[in-house]
Amino acid sequence: MMTQSSLVSRLRKGAYSVWQMADRLPGNTRHVSRATIFLLVMVLSLNFSPTHAAAPSLAERVVEHTLANGLTVLMVERHQTPVVSINITFAVGGINEQVGQTGLAHLYEHMAFKGTRTVGTKDYEKEKPILDELARVGTELEQRQRDLARKSGGTTTEERAAVESLQQRVAELQAQASQYVVGNEMALLYQRHGGVGLNASTGKDLTRYTISLPSNRLPLWAAIEADRMANPVLREFYKERGVVMEERRLRNDDSPNGLLFETFTSLAFRAHGYGVPTIGWGSDILSLTPADTEAFFKTHYGPNRATIALVGDINPKEVIALIEQTFGKIPAAPAPPSLVTVEPEQRGERRVEVEFDAEPSIVIGYHKPGLGHPDDDVFDVIDAVLTDGLTSRLHQKLVREKRLAASVNSDANYPGVRAPNLFILTATPLAPHTTVEVETAIYEELERLKREPVSPKELEKVINNLDADLVRALRSNSGLASQLALHQAVAGDWRYVLKSRDKVAAVTAADVQRVATQYFTKSNRTVAVLVKKGNGKTMAAVPGGSEVAR
Repeated sequence: MMTQSSLVSRLRKGAYSVWQMADRLPGNTRHVSRATIFLLVMVLSLNFSPTHAAAPSLAERVVEHTLANGLTVLMVERHQTPVVSINITFAVGGINEQVGQTGLAHLYEHMAFKGTRTVGTKDYEKEKPILDELARVGTELEQRQRDLARKSGGTTTEERAAVESLQQRVAELQAQASQYVVGNEMALLYQRHGGVGLNASTGKDLTRYTISLPSNRLPLWAAIEADRMANPVLREFYKERGVVMEERRLRNDDSPNGLLFETFTSLAFRAHGYGVPTIGWGSDILSLTPADTEAFFKTHYGPNRATIALVGDINPKEVIALIEQTFGKIPAAPAPPSLVTVEPEQRGERRVEVEFDAEPSIVIGYHKPGLGHPDDDVFDVIDAVLTDGLTSRLHQKLVREKRLAASVNSDANYPGVRAPNLFILTATPLAPHTTVEVETAIYEELERLKREPVSPKELEKVINNLDADLVRALRSNSGLASQLALHQAVAGDWRYVLKSRDKVAAVTAADVQRVATQYFTKSNRTVAVLVKKGNGKTMAAVPGGSEVAR
């Protein structure tokens, strides 16, 4: 299963895919430009015959339909091949979780592949009472174990015996339930009918499900996905929860980069949900119950929180009729709880060291506005100027000229876009150079942004690269479906993809100077440094009067 990262950054840097991510690479999505209209016309009109005097623009090609239950459907016809790519995006992610239940969105993404009342089971009527009893006994067992762990003075023979009895009962129920499981049946159904690219991703803002399949198999897709949206069954819950815990250990606890980003993010956000890893804290994951997960699903995953984008060999009228017959029967979910927490203003630099038996690296972040704020577009330009390509400022200075760093990157929307977020810079020193030297060089380039106007040539390059990379992404059906569903979910209107490019193109050198001066300050800065465990460290000053270990 994958999670999301900054979409535009990946488009620009030629590495877009749907998760990653450990959640730092996360989840999160960044708005994309329109590219130039004539380039979009070229891409989107590839399937039109030469008899057309003029190919329609993207705005004219997208067919939009909203069901009575709130489900949004976006369609684009492309008839080059008899294939359709589909992206189902829910405006639900890690920021919708409550304290003590972190990781629920990601866990539910896993559980959504376990099947329904008709898929993944040999006999649901016989399976259901066993699953209900397993959920009850498993929850009781874990509550008793937590109570005993908090108890002072040891445990009694009776208490230990009660726990052992519950453990034995859980094992018996799991064995009984396993007799009815048809493993991986959903994926096998798609595979037998030519489906490819079945996957899912969870980030701070979104949960997404993707598939491409022959267009004559759309009825099968509609039956499977409407059933999954309406009737998921949380079978093999404790087994899959263990899989998630192992994923956390591999990607966060035992990964130097994962632990660095997790520590950095939780330090940068003191109040907002962006500071919590999408995969969840380990203690929270182990306390999640089937009842918690089902309640989260019923609250957040209704059709009124979803967008379905279909691009390929389709007839929109037929698709609408099919979706009305299947998804249209699903009732809308109630309005979810409002997201009320706002991250307080940062009033002083925050620094942290993360010890690990690995080579050093550094992450620097500055708080900034989220999607829709005018300054967000300026950060897109700064991002590109600093790290987009071999001729970008930081690559030229740190990697090629000074040879201080093996790599340097930036992301203008970390770890999400639905709320104010971070502009981050990451770098790995090139031995024998240190993170202190790299950090100092980065600050010099940020100060240069404040002093010197960005050249017209650099601004032109930003737009040219953005246009070209977007057009490349939109050539594929899955790429276009991803863009449409993404923008509908995070911006409330897929047309944002048509507006963003003009906003980026309108950014001036004066805007860059103003934003750099306003946001790239010591008091707005969070820094995390990965240091090799066991190394002796001495304190060294860096610009701004801070001290770091090296």
